[in-house]
Amino acid sequence: MGGPGGSIARITIEGLIRSSRPRTEALERLSKSDAKAVIVHINSPGGTVAGSEELYDALVKIKAKKPLVVVVDGLAASGGYIAAMASDRIVAQQSAIVGSIGVIFQYPNVTELLKTVGVQIESIKSSPLKAAPSGYEPTSPEARAAIEALVKDSYDWFKAWCAIAGTWTTCF
Repeated sequence: MGGPGGSIARITIEGLIRSSRPRTEALERLSKSDAKAVIVHINSPGGTVAGSEELYDALVKIKAKKPLVVVVDGLAASGGYIAAMASDRIVAQQSAIVGSIGVIFQYPNVTELLKTVGVQIESIKSSPLKAAPSGYEPTSPEARAAIEALVKDSYDWFKAWCAIAGTWTTCF
């Protein structure tokens, strides 16, 4: 890198996207660097809503100062797609998966296994929904409703973000 034309920085975002102060600080330093442009390679199935939004915001700050191009290395789904949309241009092979959105909340339920081995988990909670869901007991209807509301709120945010970003037709 270097020379009369300046340098082009290359960064990689791989795997699950979570909030990361070190990554955000590194991207902030990159936005202030002498690099003339930035190429971001993404290969990610997504991650947390907050982590994806944090990464998007950091990339938008870079794009405000220098050209930003995303190269999809196979997968930029969900939060990976959010990050990609911060760029001036997305480059992807025809077989790449780009743009899948959705929100999922998974947790194990091992109550039957624990019964089989004779283990019983006891807990004292400050409120009925504290630490819900728990893999140690069946999910109550109230806990399920609260989790479903969180998933719906996150999905509604994601759809609204696509509409605001002007990418509604490519989000699905």
